[in-house]
Amino acid sequence: MTTQNSLTTSGGVQLNVRPAREGDEALLDAFFSHVTPEDLRFRFLSSVRKVGADQIAAMTHVDHRQTENLLAFDARGDRLVATAMLACDDALERGEVAVVLDRDYKGRGIGWEMLRLITETAREQGVKEVESIESRENHAAIDLEREMGFTAQSCPGDSTLVLVRRSLRPD
Repeated sequence: MTTQNSLTTSGGVQLNVRPAREGDEALLDAFFSHVTPEDLRFRFLSSVRKVGADQIAAMTHVDHRQTENLLAFDARGDRLVATAMLACDDALERGEVAVVLDRDYKGRGIGWEMLRLITETAREQGVKEVESIESRENHAAIDLEREMGFTAQSCPGDSTLVLVRRSLRPD
């Protein structure tokens, strides 16, 4: 995705989505103060009280080929409500996806749309498979990913994590 995309979620939320860019650091820093501590833990797979500048830089300094980060704003365009990241291997065989939402916007179809958009972005890049590593406790994300055709399996070497995958190869 190289331009802005307007959409309406199944919950009736109107969003404007665009790729992240350099200069969005303060926007993302403010956004993460509206994410629950549990969702921060699920997103970064560790206890995080504040997302660090280096992590935010990785979300804004993207090449839009191997790495993409989509930002979703409310209809007015003044509040960032979700972000969806894709990080691919060098060969674009596999990409890891991660989605996180503002606590006030959960349960309204935004996670579904962001996962759909970032998966479609991966497909457009020629990525063969997308995956996500989830905390076994993150039932909402695992259920959503299963609804979207991902399969779940135990993460090798760590029983607290689940690896969910979806092939993007044509049938």
